[in-house]
Amino acid sequence: MGKKKGNAPGGNVIAQNKKARHEYHIQETFEAGLSLAGWEVKSLRAGKGQLTDTYILVRRGEAWLMGANITPISTTSTHEVADPARTRKLLLHRKEIAKIFSRTQDKGHTCVPLKLYWKNNLVKCELALVQGKKEYDKRATEKERDWNRQKARIVREQR
Repeated sequence: MGKKKGNAPGGNVIAQNKKARHEYHIQETFEAGLSLAGWEVKSLRAGKGQLTDTYILVRRGEAWLMGANITPISTTSTHEVADPARTRKLLLHRKEIAKIFSRTQDKGHTCVPLKLYWKNNLVKCELALVQGKKEYDKRATEKERDWNRQKARIVREQR
């Protein structure tokens, strides 16, 4: 028997924004749908999505994914112009959009996408309300990560 695919968030990750976890303190996360064109879904199935240097913009009561790059695959239709860096609409509830908007108005706060993933047959985006880290926070996080790796090595060696 084959394994059943899980519906856990991030189970089938398409793209991750690894830099976000290093640069920011994550305060709250949201799950949003994405409004995509057909060629974009095909490209994401082929793993051609990137989330580096992306951010969320709330404008006129709607949330938008800015700066995400979805590279078109060669088999896309010729009559449609494929713009890899176009602005994509995020599908969220009004209360979530209002919360994101009010929190991003505070100094030092912003909203960034953490990852794109498949949930059943839909593309979802995990967003986070974040606050920028100071340089010493980044060093402390790195030091803690190194210590955890060392502890894991010691435990493995003891077995």
